[in-house]
Amino acid sequence: MSENRYIDREKSWLAFNARVLQEAGDETVPLLDRLRFLGIFSNNLDEFFRVRFAAIRRLSLDGISGEKVLGGISAKQLLKEITQIVIQQQSESLRILSIIEKKLEAQNIYMINEKELSPEQGDYIREFFIQKVSPALVTIILNDLAEFPLLRDTSGYLAVKFTMKGEKTNNSLLGFGKVKQEIRYAVIEMPKTINRFVVLPAEGDKQYVMFLDDVIRYNLASIFNIFDYEKVSAHMVKITRDAQLEIDSDLSKSMLEKIATSVKDRRIGEPVRFVYDQQIDKDTLKFFLSKMHIESTDSIIPGGRYHNRRDYMDFPNLGRFDLLYQNNEPLAVPGLSLDGSILEKISQKDYLLNAPYQSFSYLIKFLREAALDPKVTTIKITLYRLAKNSQIISSLINAAKNGKKVTVQIELQARFDEASNISYAEQMQTEGINLIFGIKGLKVHSKICVIERIEDGKLKRYGLISTGNFNEATARVYTDVTLFTCHQQILKDIDKVFDFFDVNFRVHRYKHLIVSPHYTRNKFYKLIDREINNAILGHDAYIKLKMNSLSDFALVDKLYDASRAGVKIQLQVRGICSLIPGVPGMSENIEAISIVDNYLEHSRVYIFANRGQPEVFISSADFMTRNLDGRVEVTCPIYADDIKQELISNFNIGWKGNVKARYHSEKLDNKYRVRGQNAIFRAQLETYNYYKKLLLPQKAASLQS
Repeated sequence: MSENRYIDREKSWLAFNARVLQEAGDETVPLLDRLRFLGIFSNNLDEFFRVRFAAIRRLSLDGISGEKVLGGISAKQLLKEITQIVIQQQSESLRILSIIEKKLEAQNIYMINEKELSPEQGDYIREFFIQKVSPALVTIILNDLAEFPLLRDTSGYLAVKFTMKGEKTNNSLLGFGKVKQEIRYAVIEMPKTINRFVVLPAEGDKQYVMFLDDVIRYNLASIFNIFDYEKVSAHMVKITRDAQLEIDSDLSKSMLEKIATSVKDRRIGEPVRFVYDQQIDKDTLKFFLSKMHIESTDSIIPGGRYHNRRDYMDFPNLGRFDLLYQNNEPLAVPGLSLDGSILEKISQKDYLLNAPYQSFSYLIKFLREAALDPKVTTIKITLYRLAKNSQIISSLINAAKNGKKVTVQIELQARFDEASNISYAEQMQTEGINLIFGIKGLKVHSKICVIERIEDGKLKRYGLISTGNFNEATARVYTDVTLFTCHQQILKDIDKVFDFFDVNFRVHRYKHLIVSPHYTRNKFYKLIDREINNAILGHDAYIKLKMNSLSDFALVDKLYDASRAGVKIQLQVRGICSLIPGVPGMSENIEAISIVDNYLEHSRVYIFANRGQPEVFISSADFMTRNLDGRVEVTCPIYADDIKQELISNFNIGWKGNVKARYHSEKLDNKYRVRGQNAIFRAQLETYNYYKKLLLPQKAASLQS
């Protein structure tokens, strides 16, 4: 038996981001969407440095090798390797961007800088700067400051160097004057209140877009007009800080206060990455690195003229919808109407919502109806990430105003959404909603909701269990499934989860749900062991898993055991995959792919053969150690045969994908699945077509009536 091997999770994550970059480089992707993927690539990288790179850096600085948790490599060595990979990826992203810009020009869309403006455009930009930019600008002269200002990691900055005109000093002995020139430095923070991309007036068929950075560069003379300088230059720099929250142990403070303070403190976290324009003067770079105490242990990465490329996610469409993916309208759920009572329908059978292929409005409708229904007495829900101006929140507040007892478990430590969640929490508290702020040592990542209704003098429950957040914004781009159910035993289990939030020293037993941190790991061990035993006995044995990340070594080992026993395993893992598929004697019966396309694959669906009677589960949990042992997660069995078949069909459609599917491999080379002579099969598009076909019988019936 060969020794088990793994892929380092950080390198695997970087390989995932490389797949996002592949989309930016893909000639078949519409041009403006290619820019969007560049933005996603950059945003992902920022988060990686703030979280994962920062964590490894802490290990290195503390003198901890970390080889046990890092899969056999020291923290110090891993930092070096990560930095090299990132430098290569950054270089590739600049190459791709250059190609995209040339192709945009072929479409009469021009990205121009401050040196390329016509006189008319110059007049427009000067006026735009005076009216819009100048009032929002923060400019700091650095030379005379006792303390260097704090540079925030979510902002971009222009590092400015201006050379003052020299002062002549007489030297009577030599008979000529000596010129001494003073160098001054300044920093300009990019205003966040103004769109990064400034659209200039069109000229005929030609459209022009300019970076806000270049608008500022064009107006440097206006900004520094009080100084008698000879020349001035401005280059972009960007800092990324450690995003770790340090939670105060002060017992007198509420959880809300502690998180709020920690979020404020995050902005002064230790620097973990410094990116600079390669054209910057060496003395300017040295000045900034010295003043900001950026050391060699930090990741110092040369970049291009523009940073914060995540802003490309919001690049203006310029009315060019021909350069974007076709926007497929979300479909109806067969048999479920937004006009009538959704609770009445759910009382008769379970329904599945698969967003964004189907409309998220059903979930909003469920909560709105519950808020108004006189028979509904109680609503309980978990919230992790919320949309701006969340309809979920407004529905819950509406329910509270209608006299319902509303309980909300809101996760204050939802990374990078803490400030938003704190704001919503304060809003809900004001409206009399009962808030639960989490459990010490455990994040609540489950996506569950249960409502109680009095029918014929008896209590009846209705509920939701989802793989994704109750967030109408992300529901447009994240693929997630949500079960609408009236299954009383399952909903009783959900109620027990809420009891656990309140009294978390008591470990509940659940008849149907699989709940982390107490039961998930062992349950999946047993499910895999059952397939192993079935394979040994000669029965058809398979495992089909769809998830975001697979990095828990113990579960990887279990899947290796299953492979050795002859269990056929198909994995759709969008992101991190520490498992190495297709290795003789270890994983020859395992295939693993990743689909990266227009939508972000986010649903977790787990299918086990079970001797021809497939068991199907949906879950909030990936196969990651933190999901299994350190969070409250909910995995739900699917009992309705039609929904079970729908989820299996969905998995199989994804598995047939031969356009956007890449193989996971030890080489991390992101090779595309070989199509050969097969027709093009784009999984996400075919999934949409699958749901369109499900509606055909419904349309035919309505026409006949």
